[in-house]
Amino acid sequence: MTERDYNNCVTQYADNVYRFIVKNLKHEEDAKDIVQTAFEKLWKNRVTVENEKSKSYLFTVAYHQMIDHIRKTKRIQLKDTFKEEIQIDYQKNKFAANTIHEALNQLNETQKSLIMLKDYEGYSYEEIGQIMNLNNSQVKVYLHRARLILRDYLVTSENVL
Repeated sequence: MTERDYNNCVTQYADNVYRFIVKNLKHEEDAKDIVQTAFEKLWKNRVTVENEKSKSYLFTVAYHQMIDHIRKTKRIQLKDTFKEEIQIDYQKNKFAANTIHEALNQLNETQKSLIMLKDYEGYSYEEIGQIMNLNNSQVKVYLHRARLILRDYLVTSENVL
């Protein structure tokens, strides 16, 4: 497909593709975006698309873009209003963060590093062992002891969340 063929294709089929998409979506701006994406893909693939098949190519691409758009918008459902009881209690969250920070300060540096690497960063036991120059059993034992210290601190009556 040459540049002239592409321009003829835009002139001939842009309105048809747009009408097809807007009738299904019932949203003009989204339909314009989908049509533009379809023509972009046609331009990028102009070398492989035959001029005679450009109309079906455009409709196929636009249809698949529309389906993807519908699936994406189904997953996203925005609420217009928020109920009063759903509001976040920032004081409670601040207390929880302070309590966890204090609990971590109860640990020695090795234990704190193990907790941070495993529970916050998600490293495996082997990776932690390599980082901290420990074997797997040491990592597991030290991590278990650190979690016990955290548990004991967090379940005291003044720290219960």
